[in-house]
Amino acid sequence: MLQTKFLLPDNEIPTHWYNVVADMPRPPEPVLGPDGQPLTPDALSAIFPQALIEQEVSRERWIEIPQEVRELYRLWRPTALVRARRLEEALGTPAKIFFKYEGASPAGSHKLNSAIPQAYYNKQEGITRLTTETGAGQWGSSLSLAGEMFGIDVRIYMVNVSYQQKPFRRSMMQTWGGEVLASPSSLTAAGRAALAENPDNPGSLGLAIAEAVEEAASRPDTHYALGSALNHVLLHQTVIGLEARKQFELAGTWPDMIFAPCGGGSNFGGVAFPFFADNAAGRKQVRLVAVEPSSCPSLTRGHYAYDFGDSVGLTPLMKQYTLGHDFMPPSIHAGGLRYHGASSLVSQLYHEGLIEAVSVPQLATFEAGVAFARAEGIIPAPESCHAIRACIDEALRCKESGEEKTLFFNLSGHGHFDMASYDKYLSGALEDYEYPQEAIAAALARLPQVMA
Repeated sequence: MLQTKFLLPDNEIPTHWYNVVADMPRPPEPVLGPDGQPLTPDALSAIFPQALIEQEVSRERWIEIPQEVRELYRLWRPTALVRARRLEEALGTPAKIFFKYEGASPAGSHKLNSAIPQAYYNKQEGITRLTTETGAGQWGSSLSLAGEMFGIDVRIYMVNVSYQQKPFRRSMMQTWGGEVLASPSSLTAAGRAALAENPDNPGSLGLAIAEAVEEAASRPDTHYALGSALNHVLLHQTVIGLEARKQFELAGTWPDMIFAPCGGGSNFGGVAFPFFADNAAGRKQVRLVAVEPSSCPSLTRGHYAYDFGDSVGLTPLMKQYTLGHDFMPPSIHAGGLRYHGASSLVSQLYHEGLIEAVSVPQLATFEAGVAFARAEGIIPAPESCHAIRACIDEALRCKESGEEKTLFFNLSGHGHFDMASYDKYLSGALEDYEYPQEAIAAALARLPQVMA
């Protein structure tokens, strides 16, 4: 019988996270304060614990995973590497297709990989409350569960359009003790200003971040936890790629191309960065492809510049590919990818030509998700469908060329709480959004002016 699943025992859970900064050709661009000067790590202490600040600026290649975090990882890690043989057969491709199934986590996505250590480090520092944002609800669900594990209260500002589209994500967060508010809300100055401008504001991740940061900065018992983009979040997610490297050795092959959805960047960084280490060392070369929605194309149509991580300018300035911090993306169903910018690390690697990026339209992603579900049985999250779309497209190119490439994508979460989105697709009610260039240009024209 042909092997389909490649599994690791519990004792193969990584003991250290991998820090890509150690292998980048140039050091990361500095984070800047409101005055345009490099920010000192101490400036972040109002909203982050010291351990996470140290991880944010670290240049060490390996950072030890606390034993308590590894014990909780054992609830679902290591996750399976799966050969998608039925999908290969359905496509008639000579390519080998593999995926890593992160939807096996209790919260249903990869986000728990970072939620647990973030809650752990905040608990170590005596913090009793966390605020955060969430788009599709995967991050909010994960942080709610992690907060419950460590006895920390969690308030989640959920992007309004997702709050309406995904009611059962809200139920998950509330089941684990999280308090969920639609963003923009009336509780913060950022939210009130957005509602005054547009009472029907659909919200965005940038706006939800602004609300969560504003609240955290105003209370000494509260810190802020971010689900993507920042260095320490991508660091925590590298358990995905580190496991996958061992599993490909078990499979007796190595990926030629890796695909992962990319909004803020934690999904992509988690699976791709450990393989980038091989590229940087001149060992096995792998093409690393970030896949984003064509309606929110920060890497493929954005500008590489200093910009805020939130919509109103409360966060420090980070060098990134951005569509403009006040960019309001269309109400697509891949809510976790509706972010105006990309991780500084991902952005710098893309700017230097060391990784690739493509954008795909919404209807094509759901078409790919349905094809995958009918072949492999797992209904993927809309975010994951982006990676599946790009992977299928490459597999079909292999069908034309006869190339026997090994393709690998990160199935970052299941779509069990996204069925309303699938229902719209199956009924023909879903549509594509191609964001107009003039709207992007207008948002970019409002970038902060930084001499860098």
